[in-house]
Amino acid sequence: MTAVRFRAVIVDDEPLPRERIATLLSSHPEVEIAAECGDGAEAVRVIAETRPDLLFLDIQMPELDGFEVLEALDGDQLPAVIFVTAFDEYAVRAFEVSAIDYLLKPIDPARFEQALGRALQRMTTSPDAGGELLSFLSRWRAQRGFAARFVVRSGGKVTFVRPQDVDWIDAAGNYVRLHSGGRQHLVRETMKSIESRLDPEIFVRVHRSAIVNIDRVASLEPYFHGEYVVVMRDGSKLTSSRSHSGRLRTLLKSES
Repeated sequence: MTAVRFRAVIVDDEPLPRERIATLLSSHPEVEIAAECGDGAEAVRVIAETRPDLLFLDIQMPELDGFEVLEALDGDQLPAVIFVTAFDEYAVRAFEVSAIDYLLKPIDPARFEQALGRALQRMTTSPDAGGELLSFLSRWRAQRGFAARFVVRSGGKVTFVRPQDVDWIDAAGNYVRLHSGGRQHLVRETMKSIESRLDPEIFVRVHRSAIVNIDRVASLEPYFHGEYVVVMRDGSKLTSSRSHSGRLRTLLKSES
């Protein structure tokens, strides 16, 4: 009897593809199905709880797509991934950015065996799948343009924050902290990365560790040597560095 070596989670909002993958996996006793998920938010919670080795991940899902599921996970929770999609352009992109492999719907058994075989081999010989996926997420963020929303995970709960609802942002170790309506949300991302996904006509960096929504700036108070105290509408006060003050003044003048 073959011992279980790897644990897998199947994520797809459609029951038939989930069933198809589960059936095909049944002939591989070395892979145990730890869970099946019907939406992205559930997947984030389940992956954090079960810590699978392998993830079959649908790309196109409502509310939270496959890429956003990965984005919501901590770096040490990233398993090996086989993307599942009905759209060739997504599959090709996923494959080209170092995903282990991809499957097109409807899933062909021979193609499944090929993808699973490659995944099993890579997990055996090079178990650091998380590093490859972190690199992938970094490239994906750079290519997708301005963010439509930020995915925030707190415990087992996944919430969404729209950029237009963010008052200001500051650095918090390996995270950034979104300040929105008196609440704070931690997102695992760098200041440089999150700045690249914000509309520069609305958001401006006032310091190496702070970005503000200019629509939420109440006033600027002169400080020392060309610096300003940026007073936000929520009462927060931030100090703009001299190197960033010019851009802030220009944007605020254009709004007046």
